[in-house]
Amino acid sequence: MAQAIHDAMARTGVLVAEAGTGTGKTFAYLVPALLAGGKVIVSTGTKTLQDQLFDRDLPAVRAALATGASAALLKGRANYVCLYRLRRAGEQATFASREEISQLKRIERFAAVSATGDRADLADVPEDAPVWAHATSTRDNCLGQTCPDYGDCFVMRARRNALAADVVLRDEGISELLPACNTVVFDEAHQLPETARLFFGESVSSAQLVDLARDARAELRSAGGASPEVERLAAHVDAFPERLAAEQHRVAERAEAREQLAARAGTLHEQRIRQRAAQAFVRPAQRAQRGE
Repeated sequence: MAQAIHDAMARTGVLVAEAGTGTGKTFAYLVPALLAGGKVIVSTGTKTLQDQLFDRDLPAVRAALATGASAALLKGRANYVCLYRLRRAGEQATFASREEISQLKRIERFAAVSATGDRADLADVPEDAPVWAHATSTRDNCLGQTCPDYGDCFVMRARRNALAADVVLRDEGISELLPACNTVVFDEAHQLPETARLFFGESVSSAQLVDLARDARAELRSAGGASPEVERLAAHVDAFPERLAAEQHRVAERAEAREQLAARAGTLHEQRIRQRAAQAFVRPAQRAQRGE
C-alpha cells in the first residue's frame, strides 16, 4: 500500500485504497508523504484520528526517517475562540444560568493566556457547553478582515501556522482555510460525499435563525439603536429553543403513547385469536365426550 501511494504521488495521480483496522494505514501514507517532500495535507475525518496522528504516528515516522518536516494542526473554525464574539458576549449576551456566566469567565481567562485559542485545551468548560456558541464563530457570522480583532484572530493564527508547515493535519475534510499543497490524503474517504454536501451546499436551520437574531440584537445594543420592539422580539427568540425542546418532548411522548396503545391492541388481538383457536379445538372435543 505504501508503494502504491508513493507511485501515485510520483505521477500526481489518484489512488483509492482500503485496508483493515489496525494494519498500519497511517504509516502507509505518512512514510511516502514525508519522503516525497512538498506540502502535504492529511484530512482525518475525526478529531480522534487527528490527535493520534499528531501526537503519536507522525512523530514516530519523522524519527524513523530522521526528517525535520514540520507539522501543524488545522481544525474547523468553531474549535477556536473568537475574540470579537467573546467580548460581545461579555457585554451584551444574556445567559440561562449562572453556570454559563461562570463558563464564559473561564473562557475569557483562557483566551487571555492561550497561544492557540483551541477550545479542546480548556478542560474546565465541556466542549458541548452551550456557552461556546457565544465564544466561537462560524462561516456565517465571521467578520473576516473587517473584524477589529483580525490581527489577533486564533483561526488566522492557525492558518498561518498551516501555511508554514510541511504537513497539515485537518479534521473536517475540506475547508476554505486549507492552504495550497502538493499532496492531499483523505483518511476515512467514505465521508467525502457528506463533507462535500455540507461544504458546497446551503442550509437554513432554526439554530441559524436564532443566532442571527441574537447577533442583530447585540449589534443594535452596541450601536445604541435597540428598541422595545426589538427587545420583545429578542425575548421570543431567547425562549424559542425552550419552546422547541418542550414541543419535541410532547411529540415524543405522544409517539410513545401511540406505540404503547398499538402494542396493547396487538396483545389483545393476539389473545382473542388464541381464545378463538382454543374454542375451535375445545368445543368439538366437548361434543365428542357428550356423544353429540
